Parts: sequence; C-alpha cells; structure tokens
Amino acid sequence: MSQPDPASTAELLHSLSKELALKRVLLVDRHASARNSLRMMLSSLDITTVHNAGSTIEVLRQVKANRFDIILSDFILDDGRDGQQLLEELRQQHLISLSTIFIIITSERSYQNVVSVAELGPDDYLIKPFTAEQLQGRLARAVYKKKFFGQVFGHLDNGSFVQALAACEGLIARDGGFLYDTLRLKGEILNALGRYDEAQAVYQQVLENRMVPWARMGLAIALRGQEQLPEAEALGESIVEDFPEYLAAYDFVAGVREEMGKLTEAQEMLQLAASISPKNSTRQRMVGDVAVRNDDLEAAEKAYGKVLDRHRGSSLMNVDDYTNLSRVMIDRGHTEGAKKITQELRRDWRGNKQGEFAALVMESLCAEKEGEPGKAKQALEKALVLQDTLHAEGKKSGVSQKLTVDLARACLATGDEATAQDILRKVAAENHEDRSMIAHIQGVFAKTGKEAAGQAMLAQVGKEIVELNNRGVLAARSGDLEASVQMLIEAADSVPNLQFLVNATKAIFTLLERKGWNEGMADRGVRYLQLAQAKDMRNAKVMSARELYQRAARKYGITIVPLGGVRGEA
Repeated sequence: MSQPDPASTAELLHSLSKELALKRVLLVDRHASARNSLRMMLSSLDITTVHNAGSTIEVLRQVKANRFDIILSDFILDDGRDGQQLLEELRQQHLISLSTIFIIITSERSYQNVVSVAELGPDDYLIKPFTAEQLQGRLARAVYKKKFFGQVFGHLDNGSFVQALAACEGLIARDGGFLYDTLRLKGEILNALGRYDEAQAVYQQVLENRMVPWARMGLAIALRGQEQLPEAEALGESIVEDFPEYLAAYDFVAGVREEMGKLTEAQEMLQLAASISPKNSTRQRMVGDVAVRNDDLEAAEKAYGKVLDRHRGSSLMNVDDYTNLSRVMIDRGHTEGAKKITQELRRDWRGNKQGEFAALVMESLCAEKEGEPGKAKQALEKALVLQDTLHAEGKKSGVSQKLTVDLARACLATGDEATAQDILRKVAAENHEDRSMIAHIQGVFAKTGKEAAGQAMLAQVGKEIVELNNRGVLAARSGDLEASVQMLIEAADSVPNLQFLVNATKAIFTLLERKGWNEGMADRGVRYLQLAQAKDMRNAKVMSARELYQRAARKYGITIVPLGGVRGEA
C-alpha cells in the first residue's frame, strides 16, 4: 500500500493528534479487561469518546444508535462468532460507512483465519501482543488515508458514482501519495458504471508499472463486461495460479464459467476457494446453489449446512438458510433431517409469519415425499392462507422467491396445477434474467413430471416480456416520451423485474429532466429504483438509472434521497 507523506509515523501522529482526539471509537471484545487495556492505549492519543461492546448484539445496538469513526474488534467474539462475521454484517446492512475504520485484533496465526480476515478487507489487523505505539501508528495511517479519500467515500456511500469518479480525478491531479489506490478506485467505479473500455485502460496503465493482482482482476472484470469471456476466464485463472490467496479471483472465474455454461468447473473453483476460506458464508451459499444445478446434492447439503451454522443467532440469518438445506435434504430422501431443520425454523422464527409460512411449505413437501398426501395438502392449504395474509399486510416483498417456487412445487405435488402455473409464471417474469432462479423453476417442473409444460410456460413468459418492453422503448424512440413513461410504468407495476424497473426509472427521470419536476412522479421513480437496487445493487444498469435520478434532482435543487452505495474491492 502507498504510504502518505510525511512518511514518519511520529510526524504523522503529530499532524493528526488533534483530529484523533475527536474520534469516536467502539471497542469490541468479550473480555472487559481487554477493553480496558485498549482504552488505556487510546488515552495516549487523547481519545476520550470510547464505547464498549462485549457481544455482537451490543455492537449492532451501538452502531444503530451512534456513528463511529473507528471500530477495534477482537477476532474471537461471543457464541463462537468472530470479527470477520461482524464486519460482514455491518457492511451488508450498511451500518457503517466507507469512512469508518475497522481494525481486527487477533492472536490467531493459523493460515485459514488470517486469510479469512484479510479477505473481508478490514482496514488493518493487529496480531497480539502489540504496543501502544504500534496501535497509534496503524490508526494514524488509517485516519490519514480515510481523510484523503473522504470525498470519494462520501459519494460512494450515497450511490453517486459519477461524482465519486470526478473526485478520483481530482485526487489523481493532487498526487497525494495514494496514486495506485486512487487508480484502483477509479477502475472499480468505471467497471461498476459499465464503462468497461475506460476501466480497461486504467488497469492497463497500472499493469505497465506494477503486476498487482487487483489490477489484473479489474482488467478481467472489464473484459467480461465487454463479453470477452474466454479472455476473462484465462486472465482470472492466471490470477488464481499466481496469487492463490486472492480469493476474489476464484469467485470471478466461477462466475465466468457459469456464464459460459461450465457449471461443473464453476463449482470446482468455488469449492477450492471455500476450502481456503471456509468461514465465508456468501461463498458457501454460492457453492450450494451451483451444486444444486449440477445435481450434486451431497455438496449442496454440506454447503447450505455451513451457511445455516454460520448465520444462527446473527442478524444475517434468514429463512432461506433453513429452506435451502431442507429442500436439498428432501430431494436426497433425508426427510427426517429436513423435518428437524423445519422444526428449528419454526422455533427460531417463532411469532414471525414468514417463518411459519416457510415451515408449512417445507412440511407439505416432506409429507408428499413420505407418501402422506392428506398431510401434505393440509399443510399446503395453511401455507396458501398465510401467503394471502402476508400479501394483505404488504409483506409480499419479504417472502423469498425461492420459497415461492417451493410453494408452487407443493401445489404441483398435490394436484393444484393451475395455482402452481400462476405462481411460477409470476416468479419467472420477475426474475427472467436470473439464471439460477429460472433453473430452479425448471427443476420443479422436472421433479413433478411437467418438464414440457414448464418449457412452454417459460418460453411464453419470455416472449411477453420482450413485447411489453418493446412497446415502451419504441414509444420513446418515436419521441412520445409521455406515452413511453406510461407504458413502462404499467410494465413495472404488472411485472416488477429488473429490466422493467430500470427502464421505468430512466423514462421517468428523463421526462422530469426535460419537462420539469413532478413530486408524485419522482416518488414513483425512486420507488422503482429502490426495488431495482434490492434485486441487484451492483448491476451497471441500476447504477446508470441512479445517476440519472441524481442528475435530474440536482438540476432542480431537489434533495436527493440516500439510496446507498456499494463498496468494491478497494
């Protein structure tokens, strides 16, 4: 990492002493004595605003109530959890900003733990024991760097990628000692915006001087974005070979292989990465998903089981963790195990209607597998009633799409083909660009002996989506922007898939930018944008729609609704 000027830690500490004294710090350690020792170290920096947390639950409570500049977390936390999982939770839920310094403190020197910590990308980590001077030096450098990139991080936290890009250009012109870090951010932002040819040029510029893995990774992403899949795969494979601890490359290669239809090879790459860093639950879920598509149910059960074990008791726990595992167990004929997981689901989500809905669907599938059609139908009927209740309470969006497909499978198994077709048609329309979800739907039809009917339904849905979208797009091209907006609004309301939501958002804010601001229409556009982000925040089309919204709002001096950003590799 490039170091700031002045290079001397003593000079740096002196220049930042007043600033450090104003920082709000959260100390995370299950031992009060360890927290007290850290507090004494921090006192040498005159930092007096120090909060304590002895458990992850307390951390979540504190970060929701306060803004922290620095979080110092021990690696080993309560209930067998660790600092890596805590960092994962805080980032995924956007509870800390990009300007927050997160340092993990660990006495774990084993290979897997150190790699796992480094992979999550904390700002630094300290191996016990360390001195007060070492802690001061790490904090000083982290504060300096956060301050240097403050404007960029602020824009990224607000989802303003174009403005973040402009801020990067300003930093490059300043040449403040972080040139390669700035180029890295610039390249990631360009890739995120879908400006792949420009990103490629940035990374090639870096690689002319330094053969660093992140630049090769960024270049591979740019090649993939330009649909140069064989070249992207080859470059990703070379990163894995040359830098076996750079685990993002494994995920990237797996994604490219999946896109190329090489599912077995994709699973192998993900499993290799998971063996190096077994505590990454996001990757374990990816292993499970791809293994299911490969009909490798044993591998899928192991992966989903690790996800559930990892998320138990955490704020990342969700209903899918239980149903993914139950579903695979049912397909393997392990109904007793599936029923046990379903009992855990009902216990852990007691009082939650979505949890009860999921438990009923799994109960129906278990009963059908065990040859008890009456019991299966009874559980299904209760699930359908509860689904109507959830819809009436406005909680439809909180129900997992995978679970909705499971509901349709239960309907097919009990002979209610009409309801199943209606459910699957809606899910297919709302997720027609999601290969994994479409494969899940195809699998349901195949398992219930309705494969031909499923293919016909999916083909019809695809045709209807194309026709519906084309009407709105053609109206825009003909110059009738108002008509285009109305058509795309109707499309997004009837089929809220990513494509329609993005197109409707863009049409609305293009109209407002040209014709004048309308609060009601703008609110609708923001709602569509939020729904699109919930589906795929990293999608370049979603980011483009967000930039268009922000540009239109700035034109009329309208306060921009914070929509959240995405932290990349940097």
